[in-house]
Amino acid sequence: MTTAITRTVKVSADEVAPNTKRGGDIRVTLSPRTVSCTSGFGGVLTLEPGDFVTEHYHPYSEEFLHVVSGELSMTMDGEPIALTAGDSLLVPIGVRHRLVNTGETTASLAFHLSPLAPRPELGHVDTEQAQRPDEANPDVGGAS
Repeated sequence: MTTAITRTVKVSADEVAPNTKRGGDIRVTLSPRTVSCTSGFGGVLTLEPGDFVTEHYHPYSEEFLHVVSGELSMTMDGEPIALTAGDSLLVPIGVRHRLVNTGETTASLAFHLSPLAPRPELGHVDTEQAQRPDEANPDVGGAS
């Protein structure tokens, strides 16, 4: 039986280690590891101008993105979508996606993925070589 969380749990992005494996600075603030949640995980992503998150897909989870600041292009199954502050985007289960900061300023986004994969290492499937494979954080799709 799953135990429900019955208290408020606050996590600051500064309290969690970044994952830069696929590019950018991804910080998972709310996850099974950080707050014992059971239905998904989320956090914040920062991309410098020209930086990108390498192409991958999620075989078990939908990804919800909200652009806080910046200008970006999300390519989903080969089709580019322009994004700017205030835009939200759903990435369906199994859709290949790659995010690029196309602007001249730092881009900031909030994200959430759910449901959880059966195991963290099954959460992301890379379809492009990771930018920094040695800089993984186990809170983001496993350490692999």
